[in-house]
Amino acid sequence: MKNFKTFIYISAAALMVAGCGKKAVIDGTITGVQDASVVVKQLDINKFRTLDTLAVDKSGRFSYKIDIAEGQPEFIYLFYGETKVASLLLDRGDRVKVTSDTLGHYTVEGSEESLKLQKVDKAYSDFIVELTNAAASVDQLAMNKLYINYYRDCVKYVMENGKSLTSVPVLFQQLGGGSPVFAQSTDALLFRAVTDSLKTTYPESAYTRALEAETVKREKALELGVQIQNAPRTGYIDIELPDLTGKKIKLSETDGKVVMVYFWSTAAADQKMFNIDKLLPIYKEFAPKGLGLYAVSLDADKTAWATAVRSQNLPWTNVCDIRAAASPLRALYNVQTLPTVVFIIDGEVDTAPSVSDAASLRTYLASKLR
Repeated sequence: MKNFKTFIYISAAALMVAGCGKKAVIDGTITGVQDASVVVKQLDINKFRTLDTLAVDKSGRFSYKIDIAEGQPEFIYLFYGETKVASLLLDRGDRVKVTSDTLGHYTVEGSEESLKLQKVDKAYSDFIVELTNAAASVDQLAMNKLYINYYRDCVKYVMENGKSLTSVPVLFQQLGGGSPVFAQSTDALLFRAVTDSLKTTYPESAYTRALEAETVKREKALELGVQIQNAPRTGYIDIELPDLTGKKIKLSETDGKVVMVYFWSTAAADQKMFNIDKLLPIYKEFAPKGLGLYAVSLDADKTAWATAVRSQNLPWTNVCDIRAAASPLRALYNVQTLPTVVFIIDGEVDTAPSVSDAASLRTYLASKLR
């Protein structure tokens, strides 16, 4: 009987250990609060899903357990009110200790992947703050420098951490206005390298599958871009979108010896300033010589677009695609960044200079509209 009881105790302990092994445990403390609550959210590919709301005791402490499927770590975020107070990447069996204040400054112990995610989040947050300040000062040179340096840091990170799921949120980061940090067509090669690495370590992860889908989409866009580049003059696909009055206007209806198709967004202040500072003078100079301009705004907020067009009194054809970043026009016209220009000459696409270089645009148009 004694041996039987011992067997029962050992079996129960083994079951408890096995059960805990399937979970991740968070032991947290929020300093400076008592009798409050913390909301636990899980990243569901591109949105947060609330898992639970936890009571914080008088010492600011709380605890939470979450089931983790084998080979499928989860991104878990803790919120105090509207403030994110911790970002975690948890695998089954992890037991992490989180200490945070109400402003989102936190430390984490017990998870190397969570420590990586903390550094990733902080670097991105610092970059966005610096970029926003540069934009407010209308310092385009500083903005370009910040972006280039950050982009290089991100490339280095994902190359060195290709088998870590923390590379996934880095690859999906966005600038203001919804433009991706990784906006170059050749970034598809980097996406493929990371995807293939993650498929060897986390083949069942939903995050790996999401990255695979994005990689395939980018590879198709890259292939299209190569085709366009290798065929500098090729027939174009017509566009038909609504103008300010709601009337659908076709690109093919735009008059001009040379037609500039201009893709932009009102979500970025620098693009609205580009309209007035660079594009409008160019249009006034070359419209009498035969330049037509068909401006496609990729904006989900149609009201903001209409307000910007009216307030700036833009004289060319203005249409809006409310599908924004999801617009198929981005792939059809190889739009990797905003703003982008494409030229139509004699019904065919012609290779265009960079839209950000006004001098190159003038030189190009001068050669075509003599």
